[in-house]
Amino acid sequence: MKRILALVLTLAMLFTLAVGFTGCGKEDPTPVAPETSSPSETSAAPADTSTPAPEVTDDPNVKVLNLWSFTDEVPKMLDKYKEIYKERTGNDFPYEIKTTIIATTDGAYQPALDQALAGGGSDVPDIYCAESAFVLKYTQGDASQYAAAYKDLGIDVDKLVAESEIAQYTVEIGTRGDGKLVGLGYQATGGAFIYRRSIAKDVWGTDDPAVIKDKVGPGWDKFFQAAEDLKAKGYAIISGDGDLWHAVENSSDQGWIVDGKLVIDPKREAFLDYSKKLKDNGYHNDTTDWTDAWYADMKDAGGKKVFGFFGPAWLINYVMAGNSGGEAPGEGTYGDWAVCEPPVGFFWGGTWVLANKDTKIPKAVGEIIEWITLDSSETGLQYYWANGTLFGPGGTKDTVASGAVMKKSDGTLPFLGGQNMFDVFVPAGEFANGKNLTQYDETINGYWRNQVSEYSNGNKSRDQAIADFKQQVADNLDVIVE
Repeated sequence: MKRILALVLTLAMLFTLAVGFTGCGKEDPTPVAPETSSPSETSAAPADTSTPAPEVTDDPNVKVLNLWSFTDEVPKMLDKYKEIYKERTGNDFPYEIKTTIIATTDGAYQPALDQALAGGGSDVPDIYCAESAFVLKYTQGDASQYAAAYKDLGIDVDKLVAESEIAQYTVEIGTRGDGKLVGLGYQATGGAFIYRRSIAKDVWGTDDPAVIKDKVGPGWDKFFQAAEDLKAKGYAIISGDGDLWHAVENSSDQGWIVDGKLVIDPKREAFLDYSKKLKDNGYHNDTTDWTDAWYADMKDAGGKKVFGFFGPAWLINYVMAGNSGGEAPGEGTYGDWAVCEPPVGFFWGGTWVLANKDTKIPKAVGEIIEWITLDSSETGLQYYWANGTLFGPGGTKDTVASGAVMKKSDGTLPFLGGQNMFDVFVPAGEFANGKNLTQYDETINGYWRNQVSEYSNGNKSRDQAIADFKQQVADNLDVIVE
């Protein structure tokens, strides 16, 4: 399966002139990344509230700020930050920003970042980014010791998290085992069900999101009843089982590893049955996500018309819009979409921003990170991002981590027939669970989905697929498998 980052970068490059960005910090959950020592998988503790943020100062001899990322998204944000800094102070930003961008393709980013963090010296990262598929390694796992607590950067964490109404799952993921917040994102990736208005009207007589959410959920029993209704009219409810996987994976109660041992959460194990049910009953087009057949289903070029996809706003903006067969309502499927609450709450993707605990310029770093992750004002990064005005009017609107920002922003999209997507995505972020990630998710997800495919295609029994999955984990990872 193709890697989500490479695909999203490719898609985003097509939109660069209009969007002003390439990439969204999204990564396909299946590629194999290099593994490190045994995991430290602990539940995130509440944000540290023991002391107020201290006053911090920068070393006057340091003139360079080192930024590491796997896309040019955050680097471009800092270009905007420098403009705002000059407008606010009348002076140029006093640091040269040295940017290192290494794509996660072929697992190149993590080992390079690990070496840079461990090596120290003048080139050590001051600010670095981590994607959801491996962020726990840097916030709670093997590399979490390098991260600075936001509070130690002079950020009034408790006040700003509450004031900005930051989605709780992002706080859970960014909180280290000692209770200190060390990373936050800027983008909200809570998921919704993205569906075709015309198909909804044909099957149920309405495209109202308030009605459709009760057709497809809550719960998977109602979802499969909806699949049967759609089948009777000749439609597929989703393109392939991968569309369902992200909702299942990120709504589970436990992650893959608990106390160093492999765990198959019952909700994830049930994906075996869901995948086979979809296949056996012809409820989907049996595509694989991130392939040409999957993209074709976004513009009615597949075997059956597809009713919907599961995903966050970035899937709409950077994948579906470009594959809809049009650029304005009435062209292809563009404008014939809407969003509603999914059968279960979930999130998918996102980038977390961290700082090095040994940075010599904590004040400057803290001010940048606060502007990106916790500033809910109309001059904060997230307000520009939510309203599509980061580089001028007419840019792509996106969901952000701050619920306060989205509540005062305009989330209407022509692609969604004029619907305000924030009405659905704000609660979507609140429903998402950030306590079921592990630092090995990239690799283990790949093993699991391969075995599920073997079972749903009739190549293996259910028990054999599970046994082979466990054996793969035991053979390749430093994880206890029972």
